[in-house]
Amino acid sequence: MDPNFVQGLHDLLVQSTANDTVQLKAATAQLNQNYYKSPACIPALASIIASSPTEAVRQLAGVEMRKRVINNNGALWIEVPQDQRDQIKSQVIELTLNESSKIVRHSTARVVAAIATIEVPLGTWAQLLPFLHQTATSAQVSHREVGIYVLYTVLENIIEAFQNEMQNLFKLFEGLMNDPESEEVRITTVRCLGVIAQYIDADDKKEIQAFRGLLPGMMHIIGQCVESGNEAGARQLFDVLETLLILEIPILSNHIPSLAQFLLQCGGNSNYDTELRILALNALNWTVEYKKSKIQSNELAPVILQGLMPIACEPEPEDIDDEAPSRSALRTIDTLATQLPPSQVFPALRTLLQQYFSSSDPNSRRGAMLALGVSVEGCSEFMTPLIEHIWPFVESGLRDEDASVRKASCVAVSCLCEWLEEECAAKHATLVPMIMQLVNDPATQRSACTALDALLEIMHDSIDQYLGLIMERLAVLLDSAPLSVKAVVTGAIGSAAHASKDKFLPYFQPTMDRIKHFLLLTGEGEETELRGITMDAIGTFAEAVGKETFRPYFPDMMKQAFQGMEMGSARLRECSFLFFGVMARVFEEEFAPYLGSVVPALVASCNQPEQGQEPLSLSNSEAAAAFGTGTSPANAIVIQDGGESTRIEIEDLEADVDKMLDVNSAIAVEKEIAADTMGSLFESTKNHFLPYVEQCTLALVELLNHYYEGIRKSATESLLEIVRVFYELSGSPEWTAGMASVKAPYLDANVQQLVGHVLPALLEMYESEDNKSVVSSLCVGLGETISTVGPAFLGDHIEEISGMAIQVLEQKALCQNDPDQDEDEEAPEDQAEYDSVLISAAGDLVSALANVLGPDFAPAFARFFPLISKYYKKNRSLSDRSSAIGCLAEIISGMSNAVSQWTGPLMELFYQALADEEAEVQSNASFAAGLLVEHSDVDLSAQYLQILAQLRPLFVVAPDAPAPKFNARDNACGAVARMIVKNTAALPLDQVLPVLFGALPLQNDPLENRPVFRCIFHLFRTNPQALLPHLDHLLTVFAYVLDPSKQEQVQEETRGELIQLIGLLNKEEPAKVQAAGLTPYVPGL
Repeated sequence: MDPNFVQGLHDLLVQSTANDTVQLKAATAQLNQNYYKSPACIPALASIIASSPTEAVRQLAGVEMRKRVINNNGALWIEVPQDQRDQIKSQVIELTLNESSKIVRHSTARVVAAIATIEVPLGTWAQLLPFLHQTATSAQVSHREVGIYVLYTVLENIIEAFQNEMQNLFKLFEGLMNDPESEEVRITTVRCLGVIAQYIDADDKKEIQAFRGLLPGMMHIIGQCVESGNEAGARQLFDVLETLLILEIPILSNHIPSLAQFLLQCGGNSNYDTELRILALNALNWTVEYKKSKIQSNELAPVILQGLMPIACEPEPEDIDDEAPSRSALRTIDTLATQLPPSQVFPALRTLLQQYFSSSDPNSRRGAMLALGVSVEGCSEFMTPLIEHIWPFVESGLRDEDASVRKASCVAVSCLCEWLEEECAAKHATLVPMIMQLVNDPATQRSACTALDALLEIMHDSIDQYLGLIMERLAVLLDSAPLSVKAVVTGAIGSAAHASKDKFLPYFQPTMDRIKHFLLLTGEGEETELRGITMDAIGTFAEAVGKETFRPYFPDMMKQAFQGMEMGSARLRECSFLFFGVMARVFEEEFAPYLGSVVPALVASCNQPEQGQEPLSLSNSEAAAAFGTGTSPANAIVIQDGGESTRIEIEDLEADVDKMLDVNSAIAVEKEIAADTMGSLFESTKNHFLPYVEQCTLALVELLNHYYEGIRKSATESLLEIVRVFYELSGSPEWTAGMASVKAPYLDANVQQLVGHVLPALLEMYESEDNKSVVSSLCVGLGETISTVGPAFLGDHIEEISGMAIQVLEQKALCQNDPDQDEDEEAPEDQAEYDSVLISAAGDLVSALANVLGPDFAPAFARFFPLISKYYKKNRSLSDRSSAIGCLAEIISGMSNAVSQWTGPLMELFYQALADEEAEVQSNASFAAGLLVEHSDVDLSAQYLQILAQLRPLFVVAPDAPAPKFNARDNACGAVARMIVKNTAALPLDQVLPVLFGALPLQNDPLENRPVFRCIFHLFRTNPQALLPHLDHLLTVFAYVLDPSKQEQVQEETRGELIQLIGLLNKEEPAKVQAAGLTPYVPGL
């Protein structure tokens, strides 16, 4: 070896470790040009590791040697003569064993792993594993630490080469986990197991069993780290645990109860380091999310909640972005509520809430109120019947003597308003005064404004009585409050405009005058947020007051939105995109001149790199290192990229990673909104958008593979909206239901081409889609698009689309996968509310298939009927039961008389559903039973009296009854009307008509006016005498449905026939027609 070559390389490495950027760049250039292209650099670097007196140089030499060995699949290493390679292999192991510096030991260990990556698969380093085994079991503790760390780095690189050694490795690790002297050995052993776990196959029962045997020891070692305050070690081990949780093999299955208990103990011990407690609680959160079937089958939710509540009641940090055990505990309560059946979560939580609400400690009351708030999302349906028992706690919290409890109560109100709209809107008389009082209190002002915002959003007409008072108070805060409060006040005013609609007109201009200067803010942080929320609020104003009133502001506000886009803030770009969508909705085709500026910005947003436009001093390799490193923050590491080596302190690296994640998160949300806006712009501007369809479609298809589920969901929805609008603009002839139309050439060639580009991409996404919300959107969007475009949309993909629905209904889609559940094992019937949303979405897709295939859907229905009907069982959730019956009703409507062969079992199911305790289910059952009577070729007249008996209770509705009761009555009217038309003689009209007509006019479901009026017209033609006693009342019903001030009550066809009937009645009973106010509708008058 040329000593001059070695010395020159050493000197340049010394120069590279200096804190001088100029020297560093010069040294890097020379190293790359004169040294790193030659195979001689590898033995030279080994020599420097062995001889340099400087730790930083030895470490850098190790990092560089690893890269030279591994680059280009080991090309440079292979050029080194075999005898030198053998010598280096022995040398680096000895160097690693004898090195005194831990950081240098680790870099040389990675050199060993790099060499092993090339040599072991070639069979040219058979001595390595025996040597590592011997070293790891050495009597000398430092050798054991080196041996197991080298083994760890080797396993990370070439575990496949050791597949036949698994049982020996398990035996080795079992001993090393009990190392009496070295915590480092124990920790690194667990990390080795984390690597091995990723390569165990689900069929390797023996290896899974062996691994499970080591789990108690692994948990014990994590506990030791937490107890001793070893944060670096604990982070590494919690990383291993999270890896085990997300694996699709049932390694942890039987240990989930003990794991949950262990993590609760670590997270709940206030003597432990705060950071480590948060790590334990985050791991518990992952356990609930990824092992929910074991949490559910072992009924662990009550125990976990009992352990979490005291943590949730610990003091919170002032900064909303700071992590704390209390926040981690609340996050886990949220996950329990959304991932598990609410029946396992809310009863236990409710008991705890009662206990904590009654505590004299305000922290306990605050924690209970926040726990209530985070649980609403996942338990809203379950909570609905219990809401009257919940309000006293909320009202007491809003009046609490402690400001922190009052603020938490405002948070709870916000959550309740989001998920229980009707129930909260009905409490306006209590909530508005209480929240307004808290708006006046500086201690609760911001939280109260947020709660007010959420409440106003859902109040609709009820806001009228409070609007003046609310606007007067909020206007004062716009002038006097701090920036952070002004932002939530502006949002609340936007919600007031949304609820009050044209009643907001008197406040529109004064409010615009007060807030328009917020659009001139250019600072970061609170100024950016206020500017963005102001943009959102102004968009809401425009929708409330209408385009004519808003028109004078339109050009200037568009200018402000464009300026916001140019300010380098992802948040402001997001707000501008939202504003463009709203303006397009309000101004429709008048928005077209702006498309040339707006669409390129949306496409650019979708295509921008993830790191955004903010410069980051962080390369991809540094980011990867940051996520992979568990080294102590006290240490420094060297990361290299593109030939330049830079010494990076871990603390700085973590700060940069946080910065990167923040930027990525903001850009991801921006892209989500950009993708969503594309579809809504096409919907609003119609033909004007056609030149942009192709580029938007291409950008959206690219986003279907994005890592963030919100973007995939928006891209899915926009793509399908583009297809629907494109079809509607194409002038294609009306389609006919049936298989023959699947291949029929009724689709415009451009529409066909668009479908051919979009549909395969969506189906490909589904195959790897693991997020339930995205799959729900895909099912609903496909259903809507199939029903719009018709059978030709299905093309060659009918089997794939049907298969998707079958998979979801069988609960075997990828997003429903549970590694702890056997393939042939039925999924539990009691499921989380989000799971029910997915099942309902699949039902929508099946209904759409039936709608476009018509009678030809019959063969498929034989497969779908049992899959759908199993969701109607008494122990299923309201959502499952309701959507199952509703789905069957829509299928009957689509299949028409082809449903006849299933008449018996369907009717039996509908009888059960008509007797359901929930009005929502009874409503769908009435609809379904009526459609079955109408369409089936089987004569059901013998069952009419039984059907009537089950429908009769639905006609008795108290004036203050909830909306589902009125829906049920309207659908019962539709069912009776269909029965009359099908076989009038089979009903006792003298008993049925008074009840039917007494329920008119329909209040909640105007679609059922179609069968009701078909029945009325039928009776006027065939049995007018039966209607004479009811004529006066029917005329008032006619006046109601024709009243132009009401929302559209009847379709044009029905309206035309009704006006003809009024003309005929006017000849017989002109006085009565006039008394009912119907004279203006008499034809010819």
